[in-house]
Amino acid sequence: MTASSLLEGRAALIADRSIGGRALCRALSDATDEWLVALLDEACDGDTRGLSLVATGGYGRRELAPGSDLDVWLVHEDRRDVGAVAERLWYPIWDAGLKLGHAVRTPAQVVAIVGEDLDTATASISCRHVAGDPAPAATVIASTADRWARRGSRWLSTLHHRILLRHADAGEVAFLLEPDLKEGRGGLRDIHALGWAEATRHVLLPGDAETLQAAEDTLLDVRVALHRVTERPTDVLLLERQDEVAPLVGAADADELMARVSAAGRTVAWVSDEAWRRATSRHRGHLARVLRRERRVGDGLTRGEGEVHVEPDADVGDPLLVLRTALVAASFGAPVNRESIDRLAASNATFPDPWPAEARQLLVDLLATGQAAIPVLETLDQKGLVERLLPEWTPVRSRPQRNALHRFTVDRHLFEAAANAAALTTTVARPDLLLVGTLLHDLGKGYPGDHTVVGMDLMRRIGSRMGFPSEDVDTMVAMVEHHLLLPDVATRRDLGDELVINTVAETVGTLQLLELLAALTEADSMATGPSAWGPWKAELVGELVRRVAHVLRGGDTADLEPPTAFPGPEVRDLMAQRRTVVRIDGPQLTVVAADRPDLFSRVAGTLALKGLTVLAAEAGGDNGMAASQFRVHAGGDDVDWEEVVRDVRRAVDGRLAIEARLAQRTRTGRRAPAAMRLVGEPTVRVDNHASGESTVVEVRAPDRIGVLYRITRALADLDLDIRSARIDTLGHEVVDSFYLRTSSGNKVDDRDHIRELERAILHQLSL
Repeated sequence: MTASSLLEGRAALIADRSIGGRALCRALSDATDEWLVALLDEACDGDTRGLSLVATGGYGRRELAPGSDLDVWLVHEDRRDVGAVAERLWYPIWDAGLKLGHAVRTPAQVVAIVGEDLDTATASISCRHVAGDPAPAATVIASTADRWARRGSRWLSTLHHRILLRHADAGEVAFLLEPDLKEGRGGLRDIHALGWAEATRHVLLPGDAETLQAAEDTLLDVRVALHRVTERPTDVLLLERQDEVAPLVGAADADELMARVSAAGRTVAWVSDEAWRRATSRHRGHLARVLRRERRVGDGLTRGEGEVHVEPDADVGDPLLVLRTALVAASFGAPVNRESIDRLAASNATFPDPWPAEARQLLVDLLATGQAAIPVLETLDQKGLVERLLPEWTPVRSRPQRNALHRFTVDRHLFEAAANAAALTTTVARPDLLLVGTLLHDLGKGYPGDHTVVGMDLMRRIGSRMGFPSEDVDTMVAMVEHHLLLPDVATRRDLGDELVINTVAETVGTLQLLELLAALTEADSMATGPSAWGPWKAELVGELVRRVAHVLRGGDTADLEPPTAFPGPEVRDLMAQRRTVVRIDGPQLTVVAADRPDLFSRVAGTLALKGLTVLAAEAGGDNGMAASQFRVHAGGDDVDWEEVVRDVRRAVDGRLAIEARLAQRTRTGRRAPAAMRLVGEPTVRVDNHASGESTVVEVRAPDRIGVLYRITRALADLDLDIRSARIDTLGHEVVDSFYLRTSSGNKVDDRDHIRELERAILHQLSL
């Protein structure tokens, strides 16, 4: 069979969708072996004496995915024609469109480099003979394996350092919206690295190899499918490819696909973290003796060698032992010994229903350890022990949140939120309700239906089973029901509006619930992602809480000072001077000018032209003058702020072709991020009950160039006056709220007018 026909057979394998994952990788490796045997034979006219072709890396492991590099060494015993042979060998591979990693070396050169270069050393671990004379390959394989086994341990700290740098760059497979299946934390490269470490020092425990292989099978399946659907194979599972990849691996949809990837990534990361902790530990002298000495740290528990152990004679049938062990581990910041956690998992102890008071307190104390609880909870999760405590947990385990605002799966988000809440327990009278309520506030996301409504039912069931009194259960149910109330109102409503404050006070009802919701809001937002919490949002939520608390204490909204929100006294003084002012102060732009319907949209459009992202904005008017303030994000340090001010002035004076410039920028701009696909179609909601004096219009839309300009231009076209505005950018979605009045100072309460308002905004957003 000719080399060309063998290459055709390789292509046929890739096209055969009935073969996937590891099976295809091996079949491709075998087909490539045959092809390279033929190529080498042609390249050296059948004389392969003293000449070996050796596969390394993934090809050496027979894990050749459709888009994998072909890594080979041409090993020779001082053949003078090796250069010419190599040239005749490499060019057909390049002509076939394959990415080739190659080297030409003698066995002695390979062994020498293995001793000096980590990349070559790790590549050598999986090398195997492919074609030609087997003798040079056998020398290399035996020598490099022996050298790594004897001296590879000195590379481990360097290898681990590189792994940590790679993780920082590529992120986590388990939690990213678009994970890197190979380089990310919990990805295929971590599995390979553990194999390298195992070859020089036994770092894996019984069962780890099988666990890793199952996770690797999942990741290989997905990687192979991803290579098949992309013209330029990539290991980053892009959002736009997930729907295509899902059926190729037997997943019902993209959500199921990402749940599998997340579960595999978390397992690899967990095994890897434990293994590298063992591999890189170097306890010597007195410290070693101290760490090895076992100390009793609880009933049936000891601490030694940096781990928490369940004593051999401990009653693992006691269901509360899991929580006691977890609490001790989190309190000391120490992992649970693997044998111990395996014994607890194998015990199948049934958790009582209802919980005894001790169990509830153990859970609260565990959550109160904050960030230290997260690795312990992850360990319990790996062994199915979280679900033993909370059977309702199963649907959220590794469940993806296909929302660019969220950085974690649902279950990890709940762990992170509870850890954040631990730092806020001094702000509430009932830390136990805060911690448990935060842990379970989004549990409904794993079930069909509205996650808040479902979550309320789950909380009532679980809270009762945990043994909380009925009034405490009611409070935690209310925490779930209203967990979005404070951030939504604070960022989208006018906090100077008495109706807003009174409505929130009536909804919350008690100071206890208000303080719990305030702490939950902060903990939840911080766990969501960097776009969900910041100084501006914290300030608004704090202002809302202070005002509502005043009412709940029996005060009157009329007694409250005007909110510190825009416009403050300084800006009002500028408005009184009745002149145009454009001023930049850090990330904040203030504009004062004669009031006109399109003033806000002109400024917003100019900021879009300058490439500035509006994070928040406020507006107000009085006595024929208008003022607006925009908090912007530059995305770099090269902004010419003087030019920004100059162009805003031109726009205010009607001397800037905003529409034409935005159209040009949109045509020549970069392609929108794939995560934008997760944002639904634009919606417009008109509310005449949210304010006593204005119509509130809330617009949700994908965040794209000029979106704020488009919305406010539609309002200007209908001669509507923006009395105040809240602009909130959440990842790739904007949620903008506007307090509007007609030119005569009334609400927009005519049905035809409202329909035209909705039509105008949606039309502008469609352009």
